[in-house]
Amino acid sequence: MTLAPWHAAMISPDQDFDGAPLLRKEFALAEGHGAVATATLRATAYGIYQAFINGTPVGDDVLSPGWSSYEWRLRYRTYDVTALLESSTVLGVELGNGWYRGRLAWHGLSGLYGSELGFFGQLDIEYADGHVQSVASDTTWQAGPSSTMANDLYDGQTIDARRNPEGWDKPDFNAAVSVAADSAVAAWSGVHKLEFDVERLAEPVGPPVVRADVVKPVQILTSPSGKTLVDFGQNLVGWLRFTVRGKAGAAITVRHAEVLEDGELGTRPLRTAKASDTFILSGGEDFFEPTKTFHGFRYAEISGWPGTLTQGSLEAVVVHSELERTGEFECSNPLVNQLHRNIVWGLKGNFLDLPTDCPQRDERLGWTGDIAVFAPTAAFLYDVKGFLQDWLLDLAAEQEAADGLVPITVPDALKYCPAPPGFPELESSALWSEASVWVPWALWEAYGDDSVLRNQYGSMSAHTRRVEGLLSSTGLWDSGFQFGDWLDPDAAPDQPWAAKADTGVVATACLYRTASITAQTARLLGKTDDAEHFEQLAARVRAAFAEHYVTADGTIHSDCTTVYALAIAFDLLETSSQREFAGNRLAALVRDNDYRVSTGFAGTPFITGALTDTGHADEAYRLLMEEGCPSWLYPVTMGATTVWERWDSMLPDGTINSGEMTSFNHYALGAVADWMHKVIGGIRPLAPGYAKVLIAPQPGEGIDWAKTSLKTPHGTVRVEWRLDGGALQVEATVPEGVEADIELPGGERRSVGGGIHSFAGDYDVLVR
Repeated sequence: MTLAPWHAAMISPDQDFDGAPLLRKEFALAEGHGAVATATLRATAYGIYQAFINGTPVGDDVLSPGWSSYEWRLRYRTYDVTALLESSTVLGVELGNGWYRGRLAWHGLSGLYGSELGFFGQLDIEYADGHVQSVASDTTWQAGPSSTMANDLYDGQTIDARRNPEGWDKPDFNAAVSVAADSAVAAWSGVHKLEFDVERLAEPVGPPVVRADVVKPVQILTSPSGKTLVDFGQNLVGWLRFTVRGKAGAAITVRHAEVLEDGELGTRPLRTAKASDTFILSGGEDFFEPTKTFHGFRYAEISGWPGTLTQGSLEAVVVHSELERTGEFECSNPLVNQLHRNIVWGLKGNFLDLPTDCPQRDERLGWTGDIAVFAPTAAFLYDVKGFLQDWLLDLAAEQEAADGLVPITVPDALKYCPAPPGFPELESSALWSEASVWVPWALWEAYGDDSVLRNQYGSMSAHTRRVEGLLSSTGLWDSGFQFGDWLDPDAAPDQPWAAKADTGVVATACLYRTASITAQTARLLGKTDDAEHFEQLAARVRAAFAEHYVTADGTIHSDCTTVYALAIAFDLLETSSQREFAGNRLAALVRDNDYRVSTGFAGTPFITGALTDTGHADEAYRLLMEEGCPSWLYPVTMGATTVWERWDSMLPDGTINSGEMTSFNHYALGAVADWMHKVIGGIRPLAPGYAKVLIAPQPGEGIDWAKTSLKTPHGTVRVEWRLDGGALQVEATVPEGVEADIELPGGERRSVGGGIHSFAGDYDVLVR
């Protein structure tokens, strides 16, 4: 059907109703027009909403409409509700604070976007004769109290089952006499209109947030202080749900945390986030599910449970954006397999409507630096094309409003928050602001759809031009505040910026990559003048880097692993001898550090690739396989089920890192999976969208076999290899219509077409 023009208004309850009001509109179907042919609901909110028709949810989504840059983009969702309509129908809506009015960031501030919740929706019903009946949000709606007494994404939700207004979203509900059990809560009343510009409405490009999985407890524990703890065996994001019966007015409290410390719930890393839900019993059988919050947790502390709590008493609901899994990886090493699972779970926990840094503490922001380096890994593991394109639209909107400055978080809630004392005024920040260029390019390489480049080109070029204007007289990006190689493991816990790598080296290297990508994008889009401009910029930056940061023998300023990794990975070195020296020096630094990780956010995603590409695959493998702290496998040996923010978020003695910034669910350092997929797994694109594929597994110490597969836009690519004695056996599956180059270690590259291809050889000979 052709949807009717918007007639709806943004409506808000006349009373706040504890920040979780219910809205309802009862109506009758039009007569004399035949049967209902189609019925479509479009809905959005200031805050979060869930819509029902005659008591049935209109969709599987939760926490809609999510968090976008509300000042310019308020997304709405569309639902086919044809099967739900009856002759007398009620459209009911639950509202909550969500990101719009709830707490955001670590400043304790709420209501950054507005002080009133609102709902905007329109139900268009088309009948057999073509007549369209529209039921839109307006001042004829009613508003009333729900069973929710408090709700916040950081602090949790309180539900009083005694206040449940039974039948509020069904016909014949008598709102006039429906008064909550708590006499302090007012009865139903009316609504009023809020100012709202429909030009802000945006149909979402990305998928909704859904209940994606359910995890059962693995054990019930008693802490040293006598607390009841539930271990779900997996650090996850979502909430608990359960059915329970107990004394009216009794309360069950659930506190959440990712880890235990000294056998008790480790809540210090949550900072000020309470992460606590409270459920007050009605005296009958109650079902509780706190859908107006979410928590990052593996452990839950339960108090007030009536009777005996068992593993079958409750379950954890895993919540994240609805994404299709596309890439798989498995190998002979169980620790590496667990690392890969941790990376996957880290993605799931932080891809909740937007790519966040962490899902548990008083932050949960869309930090641009994290996704800038993780986007290639994400695009292999899941189909994140729509998810990240939607976020990039917010990035472009924030950037345009800031005169080309890409903020460090998107949506940029921090612009409403006071800066920490002594913190410099932020300008474009290397790696972080680079998300405007690196993320679209990662999507182009993964999916081969140039629409993302067309849509984001203005953002990409604006960022690159802005940074061009920040260069010093030397041609380097070496002034102003930079995060640099954030969280270098040698930095003190309270000084995550204090890295070994010079921030100017890191920033200038990042700009060279950015200018090169922007130039390639301009060429692809036929923007010849821009392409020439950005090519010249890239050449100037490369020359300045060589002049000021690289000595005659190839030593790079600050002489640490990150600067060599970036110079190699971004092709900044002007001669083959410099590149050879850089590779050898990088490998020597890795060996001298006993294969412990020595890089932060900037160097970590690129160091294993830089080693491999310069002939040091052995060092790359040993770096991956190291189990001592700091390393990728150290958290695995400590029982981690997601990737940590810090290499030592938990110390070997089981205590939590003393830094105020400590998360056990950050995906940035999991960007090593991109190397795992390409080098261990052996799958990488030779053309955007894997229209042409390179199959080149490189076995190394510690792994005897690996299986990797990827659903590409052209079909599934699959590689399996095994070392059997001295022989390397490889089987590669190539989709029909796709050309693949096969390159085994030490052998010549050969081209094949679609089909299943098997190869075998003496590995000892091949690698010589």
